[in-house]
Amino acid sequence: MNSEEFRKRGKEMVDYIANYMDTIENRRVTPAIEPGYLKDLVPLEAPQKGEGWDDIMKDVEDKIMPGVTHWQHPRFHAYFPSGNSYPSILGDMLSDGIGCIGFSWAASPACTELETIVLDWIGKMVGLPEDFLSFTENSKGGGVIQGSASECVLVSLLAARAHKIRQLKKQHPFVEEGVLLSKMMAYCSKEAHSCVEKAAMMAFVKMRILEPDENQSLRGSTLQQVMEEDRAMGLIPFYVEATLGTTSCCSFDNLAEIGPVCEEYGAWLHVDGAYAGNSFICPELRGPMKGIEHASSFNFNPNKFMLTNFDCSLMWVKDRFRLTQALVVDPLYLQHSYSEKSIDYRHWGIPLSRRFRALKLWFVIRSFGVEGLQKYIREHCRLAKRFEAHVRKEPSFEVASPVGLGLVCFRLKGTNLINQKLLSSINASGKLHMVPASLNDRYVIRFCVCAQNATDADIDYAWEVITQFAADMKVIMAEELENKEKVEETKENKEEEAQKEAEEGTEEVFQMLDRKNKKSLRYKRSFFVRMVSDPKIYNPKIVRSLPPNGPRRHTTDSEPDSQTFNTPAPTISSWISWPLAFLLQGVFDDLVDEPALPVRFRNWNTTLRLKGTSPSRISERSEKERRSPQRSPSTSPQPDQQSSCCNDVDSHAHRTPPTVRHRCRAHNALHCACDSSKPGAPGSASSPKMNGRI
Repeated sequence: MNSEEFRKRGKEMVDYIANYMDTIENRRVTPAIEPGYLKDLVPLEAPQKGEGWDDIMKDVEDKIMPGVTHWQHPRFHAYFPSGNSYPSILGDMLSDGIGCIGFSWAASPACTELETIVLDWIGKMVGLPEDFLSFTENSKGGGVIQGSASECVLVSLLAARAHKIRQLKKQHPFVEEGVLLSKMMAYCSKEAHSCVEKAAMMAFVKMRILEPDENQSLRGSTLQQVMEEDRAMGLIPFYVEATLGTTSCCSFDNLAEIGPVCEEYGAWLHVDGAYAGNSFICPELRGPMKGIEHASSFNFNPNKFMLTNFDCSLMWVKDRFRLTQALVVDPLYLQHSYSEKSIDYRHWGIPLSRRFRALKLWFVIRSFGVEGLQKYIREHCRLAKRFEAHVRKEPSFEVASPVGLGLVCFRLKGTNLINQKLLSSINASGKLHMVPASLNDRYVIRFCVCAQNATDADIDYAWEVITQFAADMKVIMAEELENKEKVEETKENKEEEAQKEAEEGTEEVFQMLDRKNKKSLRYKRSFFVRMVSDPKIYNPKIVRSLPPNGPRRHTTDSEPDSQTFNTPAPTISSWISWPLAFLLQGVFDDLVDEPALPVRFRNWNTTLRLKGTSPSRISERSEKERRSPQRSPSTSPQPDQQSSCCNDVDSHAHRTPPTVRHRCRAHNALHCACDSSKPGAPGSASSPKMNGRI
């Protein structure tokens, strides 16, 4: 493109920009696209040959504009204003045309000196103390243009850190800087911008985030208390960031209280006025600046509230040498012969290369003048008050914080979820664009007057949209509540039915189990009765294995040849079966002269009264046992194993191991189960206690 075509295309571009600004309200404020939309419209490889200008501009309208959020739109009320004006656009155009890189005075003297002058202009416009100005006699202060408020915060933090370390090194020359750094503490409010916390992360310093008061303002008493605590713990307060015009609700920290505390503890006080600082060009709005004389540095962004395009953030310091000592790097190829007489802004910030940004600011100030800029700010404040009045008239809405400038924080009375749904619905429609904030854990909606030429009609339209969506939201919420109640009622009914069915099922199960238990109990009882009355039911083999009239043999593991005892065979006339007769034989022989012993069996509703054996029966059985074969002499115990059973009987040989014992009736003592020549003797086989028992 040559100069002739540039003139032609330049005029076309100016027309395109002017037409865009004039018809911007006809566009949707936010794009209706999804992430990655442009990848399908633009080739992934750069063209090898140049393309025509008309084709490029056609793609701008067809492919780029559908994905643009229009910050200059009269329906855009999110964040803060993005400064814009025709003088600023033209100033940037000229700066881009000149294309200088003003890192030092020698690199472009006009770039450096205009920046110094314009910063002094604006410092005086907002009422900064003379200590912050460059051309005041004996002043060590001055101003510089940075890319953003985030840069200003980071640069001030680095300068404060370097200054404090130099001071500490003088007191503790043999202590490593890393050790000193670990003791240093910075402070800010919970409402401070996120860039403050990010700067602390980048600078490797500790930072305490403090709670503001009910008006979201950081107070001096809060700061002093935590500083005292930290100092008592051996920490060193060195940096405090105060905000004039917080992002969430445009609240103001109390500089008049914070400033003296910072001076007492020797901390660097940086004041961030990114949005609200512009309003200080209006004398009636300078109230929050009270105490600014205690600050070490101060910044605000004309690209937010002074009709200047991004990027343009202004920063002033009270002592520029403290700033440059933290950032100076002076290689030979950047030195020049006027270094002692001039300012080199490459020492005032992080980047080396710097655009001619003072040019657009100069254009704006000269085009609008101080009065024109004041009028613009006051108009935005008036429009914000108009919107606040709309909110206060509607009973279902509330204002969430004091309204001082062009920002109004409001909410629909109700839960945070309702407000979140309201904002999501409005933004999704594309009719308005707003963003939320959190104040005291409450979800609020931020409405900011952003457009340069915003009118009352724009404010009224925005409120109509909000109230319409709120009304629809109420209807939807009422329907959802009604449906929810119906669902819950249906659910409760189903739960009741299910519980009733479960109870019925449980009752049926218990009844079945009860019937089964009763049946099982009857069966057990019946089986037991049959078992004791008919041994064949229990085990028919037992009957077949027993000889009809022969004696029964019992053996022990300790003897190879077990002693044989006579056991009476069960008779047909016996009403109780032989298993119980066998188990109980001889147990109740002591009941000869005593009443019957009642015995109750488990799971058997019958009580047995067992009587002892009659004396005649005992004599008869004893006589039979005397005629039974005796053991061979080889199995008899040795003489040393013999002992007397009782004192009233003669000694006799034991025929059973001494571990087998019985209870003697006469002496009520345990005796060995032995045999003797005397019938009925305590140790004889015919003894009632040895009636077949071992």
